[in-house]
Amino acid sequence: MALSLANPCQRRLTFVPNAQIPARRPSFLAAAAGPLPVLGIETSCDDTGAAVVSGDGKILGEALRSQAELLRQYGGVMPLAARLNHEQAIDEVVAQALENAKVKESDLAAVAVTIGPGLSLCLDVGVRKARSISRCWRLPFVGVHHMEAHALVARLTNADIQFPFLVLLVSGGHNLLLIAKDVGDYVELGTTLDDAVGEAYDKTARLLGLDICKGGGPALEELALEGDADAFKFTVPMRSHKDCNFSYAGLKTQVKLTIESLNINGAVPLASASSSDRQSRANVAASFQVVAVRHLEDRCRRALEWARELEPCMKRMVIAGGVASNKYLRSRLGAVAKEHQLDLFFPPPRLCTDNGVMVAWTGVEYLRLGLYDPPPPVDEPEDYWVDLRPRWKLGEICRETSSGRPVKKNTEDFPSLTSQISQKKSALNAS
Repeated sequence: MALSLANPCQRRLTFVPNAQIPARRPSFLAAAAGPLPVLGIETSCDDTGAAVVSGDGKILGEALRSQAELLRQYGGVMPLAARLNHEQAIDEVVAQALENAKVKESDLAAVAVTIGPGLSLCLDVGVRKARSISRCWRLPFVGVHHMEAHALVARLTNADIQFPFLVLLVSGGHNLLLIAKDVGDYVELGTTLDDAVGEAYDKTARLLGLDICKGGGPALEELALEGDADAFKFTVPMRSHKDCNFSYAGLKTQVKLTIESLNINGAVPLASASSSDRQSRANVAASFQVVAVRHLEDRCRRALEWARELEPCMKRMVIAGGVASNKYLRSRLGAVAKEHQLDLFFPPPRLCTDNGVMVAWTGVEYLRLGLYDPPPPVDEPEDYWVDLRPRWKLGEICRETSSGRPVKKNTEDFPSLTSQISQKKSALNAS
């Protein structure tokens, strides 16, 4: 999946106020000396990330600033505090990524940035930084869907992943089952009706008094290794529902009531718990994890039935997002993939959580197709209203009819990424 671009502007451009300096438009047809790099910026939630990825898929440099101490202090993400942390970190993180990549802004082919979904206060920081770079250096601008970036990063690390493929996205804020038909073209089979699996992990970890500075999921997964998964018989959600949607609110309530019945005090850190108390916490963690993942297994099996009606040649499945680094999940869903004769792919664990690499790579994918926006006007004011999409559908929604067959319908809220990219592709082909 190499991308070779010609750089039409090797010299540094002088920024002239109110002048209409043309965009540096990469040539996709001319032979180039080598692939040009894309800068990716990620600030959708609680980590500030930036990375430079070349058109042939090499990670040239990256930087990441974690907000682990804020998570520990507040017990979760506080949007105002997260925004302030992004503002303090963004310039240094981007500069460090460029330095690690040994490139300057003038060497870049484009700038990509997450514009949604996510927290508006946080998205705003990254988008303004990206627009500033794009404006000053006349670089093509790519607005990235956060969940698509999670889905596509697996293609960076494995060239065998060709469209179409089934995608399960599992994170703190999202559960999604999708058919990925092409870059920017998705069919949504199922989503969460209330809480996502990552949020359920985080909530349970807090109730058990675990150290969540590195994430509730990893802390709970580690404790579950000490527990008896059969100690508590939690109910698997939605087993009577034949669709592909998810729900973790009921499981969270079951776990909360069990923890209260055991008199487990989450304010007492795990390190200070007695041996019997620690074992009780471990049993809850193990029992929760088995049921939480079993719900994912059920939904994936159903999604595969639907997916093969829509795409009979479906042979591959990608599982991505922060929770995809969970080893127990990988093992169980690996068995589901084998059962259905699917090739299963995961991004490397470090690329499962939010990062700049996945955004930069998505920028490469779009740049290859010529799907990018021109840089902002050179006289754009600093307080310019920017396009943020905190709630943004990724694909067309597929739901079951009374006949049991899946049908697609358009989303009713803000236009989905898929519908917008379809319009862009049509316009590009027409031109």
